[in-house]
Formats: sequence, structure tokens, C-alpha cells
Amino acid sequence: MAQLVKEGVPARGSRRGPGGPGGRRGTAAARRGDGRLAWLLITPAVAGFLVFFAYPTLRGVYYSFTTFHILTPPKWVGLANYREMFGDSVFWHSLLVTVYFVGLSVVVGVLLSLVTAVVLHRLTRSTVVRGLIILPFLISGVVAALVWQWMLDPQLGVVSRLIDDITGSHLLFFGDSKLAVPSLAAVSVWKSMGYNAVLIFAGLQTIPPTVYEAGRLDGASEWQMFRRLTVPLLRPILVMVVVLTVIGSFQVFDIVQVTTRGGPANASNVLQQYIYEKGFGELDFGYASTMSLALFVLLIAITFTQMRLARAGESDLS
Repeated sequence: MAQLVKEGVPARGSRRGPGGPGGRRGTAAARRGDGRLAWLLITPAVAGFLVFFAYPTLRGVYYSFTTFHILTPPKWVGLANYREMFGDSVFWHSLLVTVYFVGLSVVVGVLLSLVTAVVLHRLTRSTVVRGLIILPFLISGVVAALVWQWMLDPQLGVVSRLIDDITGSHLLFFGDSKLAVPSLAAVSVWKSMGYNAVLIFAGLQTIPPTVYEAGRLDGASEWQMFRRLTVPLLRPILVMVVVLTVIGSFQVFDIVQVTTRGGPANASNVLQQYIYEKGFGELDFGYASTMSLALFVLLIAITFTQMRLARAGESDLS
């Protein structure tokens, strides 16, 4: 034993080794130090979440049970706002308009994004091309709406003049009750398509080439491989794109506010526009909070249903 100690080998039960109690205390101290550093780093994010999300959400829930017109203190009315909402024909009309807008944006947007991503994957993987495609997503929604409003202007718009030269008649894209929502959906699709295409493109790169080689050996055509291989293997990415598109479309406001402001004759009065008019136009923040909370619950239910039905957590690559 003396010889072992002299040669620097710790004896049994010694506290000098890294696996002894001394080593464990050092590891615990290091972990506590890492924990303090972690809390220090996430404190700004947590503070921002509490101040700008959690607190306004809780206040909104409280205001939904009150009458609050900003110049007078909130007055508790219980479920009166909810009873008014369920009997409000304008609310239901706005919800239907929103659902119509969401349907157009999701179906057309996801299909175009999928086709664009496949073309990019097959023809080119240039970073410059991907940057150009995602550029509309980086433009402010207000700026995009203004540009398209000028381009679709029935008198001076480039698109309207081109249609007039080809067909001999001009269209009131934002002024026609039948074309207002499809025109808004087209602007929304143009703005978000590049971002969704890049997401799908990233998913395409995760599919092993051997999958397509096996399909060709079995005699499958390009369309059959796309329908039976590409689309099923892209399910997690496509579900994410659809969920993000649905949530973003239900929250559309800037495009509508700049171009139509809910007109003509409430034809494009989406739910966010109606909430804005009630809150900041009529200063009825209690009722506006009620509709906002209803929209929040609706989005949670739709997202949960989509995730469960599409089995978003599973992958066919495993």
C-alpha cells in the first residue's frame, strides 16, 4: 500500500480520484454553474415571452368577459360577449370568408410550392435561384399589398392593362365581390410560396436516391414515383407546411387592410379585419377580445386535428 501511494496510485476509498466523492462534488458544482449560465442566457427570451405574450393573452381572456371601451374601466359581464358572438351574423360571415380564403391559399399555395420545389430539385440546386424564389417572403406584407394593388388597378395597373389588351375588358380584382377573396389569396400565395418551396426542397434532399433507383428498376414512371414515393416520404414536411399556411392564412390582416378593407360590401371582411374594426374602430375591446379568443381556440383545434390525422410525427423513411 505504501508503495502504491508513493507511485501516485490512489488507495481504495481515497477522495483524490475523479470518481470519488470529491469528483462528484466537482461535477455537481459544474452542473450548477452551467444551470445558472443557462438561466442567464434564456432570461431575456423568458421575459419577452411573459411581457409580450403571456400577459397580453391573460388580459385578453379577462377582457373577453367584460365590456371595455378603453375610456371606462372594464365591467364584468360574464358570458354576454360570447352570447352576442354566437348571434352575430357578421361574425359568422367573416368566419366563412376567412375559411374560403384559407382554402384557396392552402390548396393553391401548397401545390405550387410542391411543384416549384420538385423543379428546383430536378433541374437546379443553385443558391442564387433559391434566394430569388424566397425573396417575396422577405418583403413586408404591407409593401407587397401596395405593389399588387397598383399592378391590379383597373385603370393604370400593368396586369389590368395587359388583360384589357388581350380580352378587351378589364377586371375589378379588388372591387368585385366575386374576385376580391381570390385576388387576396393570390397575393398571399405569391408572398409565401417561395418560403414553402424551400422547406419542401429541404425535405426532398433527405430522400435517399436509392429509393428512386429501386422504383426505376421496378418500371415505375416519373409520375408514379412522385405519387407513390415522393409525396408519402414528404409527409412530415408537407404537414408542417400545411399547418403553417393554415395558421398564417387565418391570421391574414395586412393585405386585406391595405387593399380592400373588407369590401366591397363585406365580401372580403375576414375575421381579423372584423376584430380590428370592433377593437380600434368602435373601441369595443371586450367583444374584440372575445372573437380573438374564439379564433385562438379554433386554430388550436384545427392544428391538433391536422397533426393527428396526418400522423406528422411519423416518417416513412424509417
